[in-house]
Amino acid sequence: MTTLYLIRHAEAEGNLYRRIHGQYNSLITDNGYRQIQALQKRFADVPIDAVYSSDLFRTMTTARAIYVPKGLPLQTRADLRELGMGEWEDRSWAGIDRTDHTMMGLFSAASPDFRAPGGESFPEVRRRGVAAILDIASKHPNQSVAVFAHGTFIRNTVAEFLGIGPEGMKKMGHSDNTAVTLLEITDGKVKVVYMDDNSHLTPEISTLAQQHWWKKGDQRADVNLWFAPFDLTQEADRVFYQTCREEAWQNLYGRLDRYNGTGFLDDAYASWQEDPRSLSMAMAGNRRAGLLQLDPNRGAQEKKGYVSFLYLTPEQRHNGVGVQLIGKAVSLYRPLGRERLQLSCSEANQPALSFYEKYGFRRTGATAGAYGRLYEMEKYIGYDDQGALD
Repeated sequence: MTTLYLIRHAEAEGNLYRRIHGQYNSLITDNGYRQIQALQKRFADVPIDAVYSSDLFRTMTTARAIYVPKGLPLQTRADLRELGMGEWEDRSWAGIDRTDHTMMGLFSAASPDFRAPGGESFPEVRRRGVAAILDIASKHPNQSVAVFAHGTFIRNTVAEFLGIGPEGMKKMGHSDNTAVTLLEITDGKVKVVYMDDNSHLTPEISTLAQQHWWKKGDQRADVNLWFAPFDLTQEADRVFYQTCREEAWQNLYGRLDRYNGTGFLDDAYASWQEDPRSLSMAMAGNRRAGLLQLDPNRGAQEKKGYVSFLYLTPEQRHNGVGVQLIGKAVSLYRPLGRERLQLSCSEANQPALSFYEKYGFRRTGATAGAYGRLYEMEKYIGYDDQGALD
């Protein structure tokens, strides 16, 4: 018999930013590293003979919880990857729901008819998952193995082992990040001992504990943003931009004597003309929820992506959606080869400083602002393992 622990990766960018990351190579979040530490403690006294993971960063990094302290090599396999999402990769869930609502409904229902353009179907990931797990088990008779994979991969593979078809998938739970499923495999026959166990996580670091979409009967809604392009030749968009800038300044400083609305608009227009992606309108349903302004030229030589302005309308503040704007900035800058996000934040704006630091920004310096210091802040978005376990 092979004892096989099937483990989901730690919280990654897609989980936090609410973006579609199937085989997109996303990073682990700061909270994800806390989950990895908890997972390491869980397995400290559990004998493990071999460790496998998909060849994506988020699984390989999570696997460090076991293979590093136990002095084992990590064996990677592409067939342990998440469901391929094709043209949907790194798009926002809310944006795809608007443009392809019918197909999104098929995804939510785990329908065998689902397939994102250029992506995989659920039957395909089931076949791939079952073949990979049985092959790994065959290589390790009478041993214990840890296998690190992905949520949809695990859910469909375990469903196949349990004999659950598409119609029964809705009754299955969803695995938390770093949740553990235990399989016992003998001569190709699989017994599911337990599944989706996250008992090593406290509510403070559990990803699912902070979300509501998966809870039946929960009336609270997670707000997923989508992003529309700005058009600064249109009066409505110019007015919205100026309104956001002025409200942010007034809310922070309580005065407008040094406010230069024309200068802000001119800078935005210049960047927008050079690259329309430098301005994005954040939308919550049909309502304008905020905006994101980038300066693609600033810091480019140092492989930095500068965020000029990140704004949420008053009604969208304090509900956890601001991090989705950071995710949009990462999505735009990473393909350009940028390794860090950079921005400035007033020392008077303590809520914003706390927000940025919560999501991985660190203070790197200070400059003079209109009414006091502006802290320069940076967040690493490259692929080096900067959150390695001690």
